Amino acid sequence: MYIIEVYRESNKATGRNAQFATGHARYDALVLDARLRQSLMTVRSLGSRGLRIAALETCDDAPAFSSRWCQQKLVCPADEGTKDYLRYLEHVLDCTGARVLIPSSDGTIALIRQHREQLEQRVRIALAKEPALGIAINKEQTLEVARRLGLGVPRGVTVREVSEVEAALREIGLPAVVKPTESWVSDEQQGSRIASKLVTTPEEARRAVEELTCFGGIVLFQQFLSGRCEAVGFLYANGQVYARFAQWARRINPPLGGTRVLGQSIALPSDTGEQAERLVREIELEGYSLVEFRRDSAGKPYLMEINPRLNAGVELAVRAGVDFPYLLYRWANGDHIDVVKSYRVGGWMRHLGDDIATTAASMRQRGRPGVTPPARAMLEFCASFFVPMRYDYLDWRDPVPACVATIGWVRDVPKLIRSASSRRNTPRSMVPDAQG
Repeated sequence: MYIIEVYRESNKATGRNAQFATGHARYDALVLDARLRQSLMTVRSLGSRGLRIAALETCDDAPAFSSRWCQQKLVCPADEGTKDYLRYLEHVLDCTGARVLIPSSDGTIALIRQHREQLEQRVRIALAKEPALGIAINKEQTLEVARRLGLGVPRGVTVREVSEVEAALREIGLPAVVKPTESWVSDEQQGSRIASKLVTTPEEARRAVEELTCFGGIVLFQQFLSGRCEAVGFLYANGQVYARFAQWARRINPPLGGTRVLGQSIALPSDTGEQAERLVREIELEGYSLVEFRRDSAGKPYLMEINPRLNAGVELAVRAGVDFPYLLYRWANGDHIDVVKSYRVGGWMRHLGDDIATTAASMRQRGRPGVTPPARAMLEFCASFFVPMRYDYLDWRDPVPACVATIGWVRDVPKLIRSASSRRNTPRSMVPDAQG
């Protein structure tokens, strides 16, 4: 039945009105964070299988909204992670009758964790249960479990305040990486995502630690590794792995450890594949997860982190034959899950907008550890056009999201340039980042 009623709720925080349709239609899934690539892939995956999908975001130009398979778009007038966002989400769930809730960003996941008990009275949530989810989100706890299992872990120390930086420098040396233990920080009013920062001087190290610990958190001061980045994804439930998928990232934005710009599906590596599965089983991390590694110059893998949510690189897995969004939906909904025994290797996936940004950054950051020399970066960027590959957002069965994403990228170019210029003097930890 077509939706005919319109609900409006005044939002004091923003002074705007929330509008969305309600009625007798029941949706199979509500996909949050519709601006993200993984959310678009989720809408396409589930919708193309005949499921009724609604999507929610805090802006009205999210690519997932324009997908032919998005049957209801919901624009929340409140900021992500706030109490007003929660109230809006609860009303949406009541009105749409969505069976499964699929979040993909750190902010919405943090909010869901805080109010999980009341939300689960309305909907099934496609996230691992506590305490496994809490361990996976916290890098310090994740690395502690990995050490216990004998996995390779970067040399590192915890730092709580700037006065401890000198001792950390003596133990770890430079260059080093300063990481927040958790990627999302918030107070009662708002939250923000913070990312790791490469430091090459004592002053950079002190500034990065000061920026991160001002929120009252603990940071990890780790050795810098510049080798190949690999990741292994799983769908794990009830003591069984239903799907595995491995990929490596040829280019990442930012180079230290952001989102995949150019990646390729690979056969499951014997070392990282086995280590990642042991870690997921030990934590009992059900649902979807991505275990990320970086190798050193000798090829030894070191655990970076676990991402316990759908990530930007999930489309590469879907294109290779491992439909993680659909598997995740079936797990959350309590349905039977078929085991995925194989997938296609060698396929490439490219995010052109981020590739342009990454190539430009290599010019600006020449000489920094882990940054490709400008001439080589430009050559590799151009050479990629001659390699058969797929591009993020682009699907000939569903072409409009690619147009929306392109228009948005062009519109944001001035902002990206200003942001890039500010990063010369601004610690990476405080620059807004994409949800990788």
